[in-house]
Amino acid sequence: MKRYVIERDLPGVGNMTGEELKVAAATSNDALAKLEGKAQWVQSFVADDKTFCIYLAENEEAVQEHARLSGFPATKVTEVHGTIDPMTAHQ
Repeated sequence: MKRYVIERDLPGVGNMTGEELKVAAATSNDALAKLEGKAQWVQSFVADDKTFCIYLAENEEAVQEHARLSGFPATKVTEVHGTIDPMTAHQ
């Protein structure tokens, strides 16, 4: 599985209540179940009018299919080729 960062333009998402975010998460989970393991949601960061989501997926097509099924746009999909952090400097 490849790792992807998905940028979603969702006006007002940063003002959603906990209950609204719970419903959105359930909608996403339902769409993922339909993909039968082709994509996995790891985490999302919620900003004012966007989310930045981390997914594991077989390919970008699986990410786009999740967007279609869930109704949450995949405005920009970027494959991650590696990670670095402060400890990388000490390896």
